[in-house]
Amino acid sequence: MPLRVFRRRGSKIYSFEGTVAGRRLRGSTRTADKARAERIASQIETDEWKSSLDGPEAVLTFAKAAMLYRAAGKETRFLPKVEDHWKDMLVKDIKPGAIRQAAIDALPGRSAATWIREFITPTQAVINHCADLELCPMIRVKRPKVEKKIKKPILLDWLNSFCPHARPDIRALAIFMLATGCRISEARRLEWEDIDFKDRTILIRKSKNKKARMPHMPQVLLVALANLSRDRKPFFACDTTLRTHWDLAIQRASEADPDGKFERLTFHSCRHGFATTLLRKGIDPKTAASLGGWDSIQLFMDTYAHEIQDRSLTEGIFDTTLTPAKAAVKQNQ
Repeated sequence: MPLRVFRRRGSKIYSFEGTVAGRRLRGSTRTADKARAERIASQIETDEWKSSLDGPEAVLTFAKAAMLYRAAGKETRFLPKVEDHWKDMLVKDIKPGAIRQAAIDALPGRSAATWIREFITPTQAVINHCADLELCPMIRVKRPKVEKKIKKPILLDWLNSFCPHARPDIRALAIFMLATGCRISEARRLEWEDIDFKDRTILIRKSKNKKARMPHMPQVLLVALANLSRDRKPFFACDTTLRTHWDLAIQRASEADPDGKFERLTFHSCRHGFATTLLRKGIDPKTAASLGGWDSIQLFMDTYAHEIQDRSLTEGIFDTTLTPAKAAVKQNQ
């Protein structure tokens, strides 16, 4: 039977129910206006018939796709801007070229890396999540070329100058991220129950690649964490508050520096410092990547291979000393 609208006892909101294309449908119209409720029910009925006859992608809008993506507990940091752009556009009409151009339009004047991170990747992730649910085809988007930059790491000297000027939780945060290679999002999710002071391990449950890991806790980190209050999560404050106090510590360190040039580095520079320090100490790249939770050894090498190169090799360009082989050739001439 067609969808009918009705109000449940004691409710002002209209609900709908009925059978369309062999499927039993029921739910709320989320309105107390009967005329509006009837229009909503009619649209739901039309969409259900269209989905039944033409396939689910015929009625799948980006807004609906994003709702499914959110409901699955996926990363939503950059999703609002993407949702604002695509709105109720049908997913089947969103093409790779349109996604690349939309990134430029939505984020004018930004770098290619930002377009990829904040627009192209989340758009593709939403669509491909629905593809996994067999609601639409997979989509692949060619990325714009990104300028490869050597990322500045936080190393021990920087940390030693920073910590005396930071409040306890910010000091512990810096040590934690450098010691474990964790991202700021992973640090903020940390619970006290994840920290085993006796075994000196920390359970990182919700990493970016969805793989839990358990890094070792060096003594300096153990002490820093042990001195924090237990009445809330180790790194409880919101991102904005953490960044404010992080920058304040950098400002104080700069004021204490004789040259006033203490370098401003970010949370993520700790992760770069983790990889850089391990590679410089001779740890093989595969082990370093595994310890820091990098899912792709190729990505790890693309980012940090320069740290294991022998920079002195080019000295040989100006070396005029004859090797035995060169001497033999010269003697025979």
